Amino acid sequence: MSAAEPQHWTQVPHAPAPGSHVCALAALPDGVATMQTLGVAAMPFHLLLLRSGEVVYGYVNRCAHFGAPLAKQQEQLIFKPHESVSCNVHYARYRWQDGVCVAGECAGAALLAVPLCVQDGVVLVG
Repeated sequence: MSAAEPQHWTQVPHAPAPGSHVCALAALPDGVATMQTLGVAAMPFHLLLLRSGEVVYGYVNRCAHFGAPLAKQQEQLIFKPHESVSCNVHYARYRWQDGVCVAGECAGAALLAVPLCVQDGVVLVG
């Protein structure tokens, strides 16, 4: 990873402010990886949401190996419910709960985690 690569989710262009509305918890099926775009079309922030019960894990939709999106469209996402999500370019596989790469050329690296919280049935940037 070069020095120009973001090391923290807040370094990604158009990162949302803490407290920003993401979506309703009910809009996220349990055990499903869901792509979400925050911001406006001209300044998007691409987020990956992984729901396990009442907990939602958030990651920047950006492979730690190559910097490309894990997927460009929802139907292209490769995941095992509650276990892992994979990049559909080089098939690096990341753990659901912490985003650490467990298989592929970036083993040990991690997705950029975005802290999320759920308040009154609404997912917010933490």
